[in-house]
Amino acid sequence: MQFIKPDVNIDFVGKRKIALLVSAVVIVAGLVYMALFGLNYGIEFKGGTEVRIKFEKPIKINKLRSSIEALYRSPDVQTIGNSNEYVIYVNKIVENTQSKSIASDMLAKIKKDFPGNRIDLRSVNSIGPKFGKTLKSKAILSIIIATIAILIYVSVRFRFRFAIGAIIALIHDVLVTLAFVAIFDFQFTLQILAAILTIIGYSLNDTIVVYDRIRENIRLSKRKITFDKIINRAINETLSRTILTSGTTLLVIIVLFFFGGSVIHGFSFALLIGIISGTYSSIYIASPVLLMFKKNSYIESNTVTNNKEAPNQQEKKEQKPQKKQTSSAGKRRSSKKIAYKV
Repeated sequence: MQFIKPDVNIDFVGKRKIALLVSAVVIVAGLVYMALFGLNYGIEFKGGTEVRIKFEKPIKINKLRSSIEALYRSPDVQTIGNSNEYVIYVNKIVENTQSKSIASDMLAKIKKDFPGNRIDLRSVNSIGPKFGKTLKSKAILSIIIATIAILIYVSVRFRFRFAIGAIIALIHDVLVTLAFVAIFDFQFTLQILAAILTIIGYSLNDTIVVYDRIRENIRLSKRKITFDKIINRAINETLSRTILTSGTTLLVIIVLFFFGGSVIHGFSFALLIGIISGTYSSIYIASPVLLMFKKNSYIESNTVTNNKEAPNQQEKKEQKPQKKQTSSAGKRRSSKKIAYKV
């Protein structure tokens, strides 16, 4: 299915400086915001109190969340299966002995807001800051391992300079996503961490498709052409596929964002920003980065072969008749080898 005409020729590479400026503004704004105010870490990372309760009758989770918000800021409320059991996380670190007082205050408020509905307290747990630090280190380690694996994979399949472009694009996508998560004050939870790892894989897939077409166009090139034109042609040839794939994925994410409920609101928001950024970076970041390694270079399809021949061979050719010299010259012209300089 062709969403865009095959002969389209949009100068993406020529607009790369404008795109880089836009990316720099977004990333710098996000870094400045995070430096001044920091990320809004969830309970998993900074610790808190976990309270598990069960209702006798079904309730609306949004009403339960609003009830708890009157006591604690930004509580995380999740259901357990299809039952009337809920897990409530609040950002208040206390000792295990004091966590029961939090639970009792919470139960008193919930019973007041849900009269006639029996509530059973199942468990109360305190999550310390050490556990949050362990999660942070493991999260950073997982991203580093994924980046190294991608670097090795792209280097083996293509070349090292292609891997550098892919890694720069992935770093760009992660920073852009974190910038929007921080500025819009979404809690950085394990769900958003999972979304970032998903974004890394999605962005890499888009980049590999473009890289594969660049390599194919280099191989099939039949005339002298600049490297930036090869890249631009590859992006245009894969543009239809990129729009269709990203568009259908975005439709699903938008539905999740608006109708998936508050539990996955942050997760779907991170995916929404990440997929847009991943599509953008595969066009304006990953591919133009290759020009940093081959600036003003040409792809030559028919280069002259090495004219250095052994002296005795040259002497023999000079002794041959004129007709044979002409025929041997024709053979040399017909035996030109195709060489590619990338």
